[in-house]
Amino acid sequence: MGADREGGVRRGPVRAAAYAVSGVVLLAGCASMPDSGDLRGVESTPRQDTQVRVFAMPPPEDASAPDIVQGFLEALTSDDPHYETARKYLTPEAARTWRPELSITVLADGPGTEPDHMGNRDEIDDYSLTLTGTRVATVDAQQAYTPADGPYSQPVHLRRDKESGQWRIDVPPRGIVMGKSDFQRNYMSVNKYYFASNAAADPRTGAGAQPALVADPVYVRERVDPMTQVVRSVLNGPTSLLRPVVRSSFPTGTGLRKGVTALTPDDRNKLTVPLDAKAARVGPDTCDEMAAQLLFTLRNLTPAVDEVELLAGDEQLCSLAEERAGAVATHGAAQHPDNLYFLDGDHRLVRIPAGSPATRPEPVPGALGEGERPLRSVAVSRDEHAAAGVALDGGALYVGSLAAGGSLGEPVLVSEGGTEQDRLTPPSWDARGDLWVADRDPDDPRLLLLPGGDGEPVEAGTPGLDGRVQAVRVAADGVRIALVVEKDGKGSLFVGRIERERGSGGRPAVTVRELRAATPGLEEVTAMAWAGDSRLVVVGREHGGVQQLRYVQVDGSVPEAPAPAALTGVKEIAASEDDRVPMVAHSDDGIVRLPSGTQWQKVTEGTAPVYPG
Repeated sequence: MGADREGGVRRGPVRAAAYAVSGVVLLAGCASMPDSGDLRGVESTPRQDTQVRVFAMPPPEDASAPDIVQGFLEALTSDDPHYETARKYLTPEAARTWRPELSITVLADGPGTEPDHMGNRDEIDDYSLTLTGTRVATVDAQQAYTPADGPYSQPVHLRRDKESGQWRIDVPPRGIVMGKSDFQRNYMSVNKYYFASNAAADPRTGAGAQPALVADPVYVRERVDPMTQVVRSVLNGPTSLLRPVVRSSFPTGTGLRKGVTALTPDDRNKLTVPLDAKAARVGPDTCDEMAAQLLFTLRNLTPAVDEVELLAGDEQLCSLAEERAGAVATHGAAQHPDNLYFLDGDHRLVRIPAGSPATRPEPVPGALGEGERPLRSVAVSRDEHAAAGVALDGGALYVGSLAAGGSLGEPVLVSEGGTEQDRLTPPSWDARGDLWVADRDPDDPRLLLLPGGDGEPVEAGTPGLDGRVQAVRVAADGVRIALVVEKDGKGSLFVGRIERERGSGGRPAVTVRELRAATPGLEEVTAMAWAGDSRLVVVGREHGGVQQLRYVQVDGSVPEAPAPAALTGVKEIAASEDDRVPMVAHSDDGIVRLPSGTQWQKVTEGTAPVYPG
């Protein structure tokens, strides 16, 4: 990534020294900065090889106040584990109290600096300036990413030491601030895993059922021992967004054993994790769940870990290898769909084997495959035993078995909307076997849950929702839901958590809380699907742009994975949390699919492609 730059901002000359020796780059921040004049930015570090570690140099002797600020900002983008070099730019008191772990502010460009003092620096012992920029995102103390916008303005004050005559910062900015390109170079997104807490309250969950893991994405420093960072993050518990709906099997307050500073797998790819005494009394089943949380998390970070061993003191608590982890817990990416489903030219539900090169579909068994009711959209349960279909006019929802001889009967839900666009959205099944759909009736817009797929509809609460739901997709983990919400004629993607309770009379009460924008860079979203434990694929447009396919994270960040190959005229998109099956779309060419490493290929004519879910 090139240096961050602000349009129209003048830059002074930069006297930066860089030495690449044994995979280490030393950066000296000594940029000259005028005492007065126009706003100018701080250069971001150019792209370095991912294996090269970058360390900033300490403040030069007799550096000017602006140069001290420049050096401090550059030190924030280095790979110094504890920011010891950055602290050398601060006064002793500020170095003790500054807490870089509190937050990261990500700006569109490198932070600009606007001096407040305009006089002769040789005649004063203090110096003030303001860091400025445009916010892109923040990362909080829990390492959770949140998109942000609007201006950034943060005062910085320096003082000249009376004895040494050296300038140092006594009022630093809060946390860390850096440009977007530096953030992308320094930080990586990792899914840490917890268990869905509401699964235990589900009366349909059998005693031997595997608990479901939920991905909780966080950002860690990519070249500063990310393995140990991620383990500590798992032990610290879930982020606030997921905390109400997930649980950790680690006893509250569990940490690494005192003195453990780094974790490294051995030559057999086994990682040994020494825990403190709070984990000493866990039983074998709980310990297996603890190990599964770490193993799935670390496998998401690196393929170099095949087994996790947990210790308390010098005693082994348990050891869990990859081949046994699936018997302890499951997650969306491990659930392989058997078939791809879509509607043929007669509006019947048909299927082809998922991931196969087949192009000739067959009707599904049962009434939905016989064309008893012409359909416009469908959803198939995750066990592929049942399906739901919305009638061709959008006004009625039917649920039927995917078994020969089954009949549809009466609709389980009817919309009173006046037009097809004002009636039912395509439905979506969750992992519990419940069915979700939105009624777009302008007079009574609702997000609805049908327990068991055909139970009495329950209206889901959506506090803070501003607009009308146009599309619904529930994640395989069962605790997150993605919604396309229309406002002022344009659709935006939001992701929220699902909270379930028992209402009056034993009826379920469901609320979708903390809906957050997941595509701040897109002006309009027209289709979306889950494409991983914490990732979605969306079809949308930027302001003034053309239609594009893009991956987005549930936290609103953009993953490092390249975007899917371009495809025009996309009307609907289908993907699976299991990335071994190809993405599928309904475009101007009919049903098309995107096998890994190739371009889009025509399958057949049809509409409404879906994988189970």
